[in-house]
Amino acid sequence: MTAGQQLRQLRERLGLSMRDVEAASLAIAKKLDNPEFQVPISRLSDIESKGILPNIFRLFSLSAIYGKDHKELCALYGVDWDALASVRSCAQVPKTHLFTALRNSLTFRLPTKVDPAFDVRRTTNIGRMIQSWGTVPASFLAQAASTGHTYAFVGTEDFTMYPIVMPGSFLQVDERDTRVIHEGWRSEYERPIYFIETREEFICAWCKLSNGELMTQPHPLSPANPRVFRHPREAEVIGRVVGIAMRLQEWQPDNSHNGKHAARLN
Repeated sequence: MTAGQQLRQLRERLGLSMRDVEAASLAIAKKLDNPEFQVPISRLSDIESKGILPNIFRLFSLSAIYGKDHKELCALYGVDWDALASVRSCAQVPKTHLFTALRNSLTFRLPTKVDPAFDVRRTTNIGRMIQSWGTVPASFLAQAASTGHTYAFVGTEDFTMYPIVMPGSFLQVDERDTRVIHEGWRSEYERPIYFIETREEFICAWCKLSNGELMTQPHPLSPANPRVFRHPREAEVIGRVVGIAMRLQEWQPDNSHNGKHAARLN
């Protein structure tokens, strides 16, 4: 198949009409404040059926809409960006200079091995459990850099905020927001949840700070009890929980606790 036919096949596989692509590209053009990013239906038809080459702006839009790396779309037209380093010697540049053409090939480190002491039953700060790292393309995670967030795992035996925060959940914690708020919410779902570090453990809970004492307050349906720590000597607020990821379909009641509020993960 020609490059245009492959682009058409990709579009149809995604269930997109030409009008859908045009509308999406128009939104991209407005967001980036540049009409060059728009792909009109007539131009898309020419690209798919008449072998017309998309310019760099339209290639960008198609890459974004189809969810494909620009290198993959260029490869349809015989342009192999991975060959860039091997053909560099074809240009004999007399002056010393920086070579940034492979900047997008830089990698980003991700955890590949965690501390053997990592116990899924206990709530913990994930960053402190990582022993080794692997790499992925840096451009993929560019927006995750320097966000001021840390990430945590709620232990499978930690029912402090059950059922709002299930055991086994992943948390996104904003370390820039450590101020404990005592009022202003309209329901328990709006009440701030905090990630707290004590001398012995981590706690995910509502909390109250008064007269140098930090009280962790579990959900009313939780079997956990409120706890009081001297602040900041015994407990410190790491930040406010701003994101929660839970796997609900694997959750089942645990009938071995004689009616108490408990559950288990498969």
